[in-house]
Amino acid sequence: MGEPLAESDVVQALALAGELRVVLSKLSRRLREQAHAADLTGSQKSVLLRLERDGPATVTALARAEGVRPQSMGATVSGLEAMGHVTGSPDPSDGRQTILCITAACREFIRAAREAKEDWLFRALRAKLAPREQEQLASALELLKRLADA
Repeated sequence: MGEPLAESDVVQALALAGELRVVLSKLSRRLREQAHAADLTGSQKSVLLRLERDGPATVTALARAEGVRPQSMGATVSGLEAMGHVTGSPDPSDGRQTILCITAACREFIRAAREAKEDWLFRALRAKLAPREQEQLASALELLKRLADA
């Protein structure tokens, strides 16, 4: 790994990087199509997933975490509240702020979206890949995890 690469290795790695980017983008698009979350913007999806993963937060904390202005986050949150995905309650330590969290209906929405993605992927794996190819993909998955953690 620490040895210099031959020029042919560099060319091969560059080609692999390009192909991998294209394939992963296409797979990601296909998975997004299965979630039926077309009524949500990318920002709204990101906020919901952050609230699910990190727990309740204020608009200011969400804006900081997402790298946007609080006013922009306020508009995003308002849309999510109108859809019934987010609810707010007064911050017990600072009544001027609101603590936002996802609703039970939103948790179900997220669960169903993940289930739809996994179901599509399961069916595609079974239909398109032979058992040996599924084993090869499982082996490649470990390599992809290493790349994702790089």
